[in-house]
Amino acid sequence: MREGERRRRLLWLNAARVVVGTLLLGLAVGFQLVAPGSVPVDPFFFLIGLTYALSAIYAVALPAMLRHSWLVDLEFVFDACLVTAFIHFTGGVASYFSLLYVLPVIGAASLQFRTGGIRVALISALAYGALVIAQYSGSGGYVTGEWVADIRVFLPPTHVAEYTVAANAIALIAVALVGGSLADRLRRADARLAHASHALADLQAFNQHVIQSLMSGLITTDRAGCIVAFNRAAEVITGHQSTAVLGRSVGEVLQLPTEFESVLHAGLAGERARRVDFSFRTSENEVRDIGLSAAHLITPDGRTGFLLTFQDVTAIRRLEREARQRQQLAAVGEMAAGIAHEIRNPLASMRGSIQVLRAELQLTAEQSHLMDIVLRESDRLNETIRSFLSYARPQPLLARAVDLVRLLDDTATLLRNSPEVLPSHRITVDGPDGDLILEADEGQVKQVIWNLATNGLRAMPDGGELVLRARLQVSADGEDEAALEVVDHGVGIRPEQLDFLFQPFNGSFARGTGLGLAIVHRIVSDHGGDVHVESQVGEGTTVLVTLPAGRRWRQTA
Repeated sequence: MREGERRRRLLWLNAARVVVGTLLLGLAVGFQLVAPGSVPVDPFFFLIGLTYALSAIYAVALPAMLRHSWLVDLEFVFDACLVTAFIHFTGGVASYFSLLYVLPVIGAASLQFRTGGIRVALISALAYGALVIAQYSGSGGYVTGEWVADIRVFLPPTHVAEYTVAANAIALIAVALVGGSLADRLRRADARLAHASHALADLQAFNQHVIQSLMSGLITTDRAGCIVAFNRAAEVITGHQSTAVLGRSVGEVLQLPTEFESVLHAGLAGERARRVDFSFRTSENEVRDIGLSAAHLITPDGRTGFLLTFQDVTAIRRLEREARQRQQLAAVGEMAAGIAHEIRNPLASMRGSIQVLRAELQLTAEQSHLMDIVLRESDRLNETIRSFLSYARPQPLLARAVDLVRLLDDTATLLRNSPEVLPSHRITVDGPDGDLILEADEGQVKQVIWNLATNGLRAMPDGGELVLRARLQVSADGEDEAALEVVDHGVGIRPEQLDFLFQPFNGSFARGTGLGLAIVHRIVSDHGGDVHVESQVGEGTTVLVTLPAGRRWRQTA
């Protein structure tokens, strides 16, 4: 038996002893009031006081009893002797208090099971038998005494006394057997219950660990769509704490599309599961692509709610877009050589011929104007082909130590003196006080800055501030990286255009070839970096380029 359970039972037995003593005291007082002299007051009250004193001693000695079981045996022997004394002073074999022997027997059986109960039952039976023998032999103060009058005239016949002693002995042993058996069964049941409770707790903890270890967000709701459970991955993806979302609508927390939320409230429209992809904006204003599946939560009581699993698929969607762009780049690269020979060389010949004709012929003003148009459009077409070939046939990386802050200053100086800049434009460079050195191709990085900056200026046709910012930061992998940020406060980009932003010939400006951002993406990818765009229509656009710092790149063809 566990120590805690043993302590509890000893305390209960001690409390029961005090209660029985108090009841006996009440009965004695009542009998004395109703029929004075019917109860031997002095010995009876003495024994009740002794009961209280022993109970106090047992309470103080409880720690010792928990360490030494023989003290518990001694306690029940004292209880049997105390009951014998009560019986002695209330008539012996004729006393109604012989039933009190049952209490120590039951206590011993509950604490020490069948063996302890039988031991106390035998001691009680022997004490009762000795008391009766002493009573019938005339010893022990039963003939005359200070406390009890001569009561031999009230003694039952000898055979009745013998029957009473035998019956009490058998009854006590039976109580010990039954009580010990019940206590033993209760002990085994407690052990099985404790084992089952531990197994259930382990299973619950295991299930909780599994749920919390899932890399996918997991949400369970009731039938009304209110959140009941919210795992750790869901907290990471959404930025919400589970304690803050329990009981709230899942559509509100996950920013579900209205039509999907309607389907969810309609019980998934009779289907077993539904899937949806949508955009989620965190509290830090970060937009994430979420892929979510919803199914019915089925328990033995039937459908009790919904089970929603979801993942942050932002990186996957970006990789898909990059894969499509690489496929397009591969296809474009195959055509690049043919385009160079089939278009650029004839175009150069045509332009040279027109220049010769213009110099040798006497042209009217209108004819001269037409010649200028042809030459200007030839130059524009040649620039388009040049940009196209620059995108489709990248140059080897000539990596060397480059100061990113210096490149920003140089580019800002060139921009301030370019036709792209209006008087209402302001160009600001924000960088660390010292140098920000990275291993990269200086010309290609400068082209990245120029393309992004000119796009930012074109996005502000009415003027505004263009910010070129550089800083050193730590990536998610714990590596140093250089961050280049180009911020404009222009017209912004619609969300549906962001997925196609880096595809070739996807320009949205009247001037330009539609290849500027595609070239930016190709250069950054070749350097092992990343490009991230955030934009709000009417508020502006922020383009963040991250490049590994302190890494020397191999030259690739």
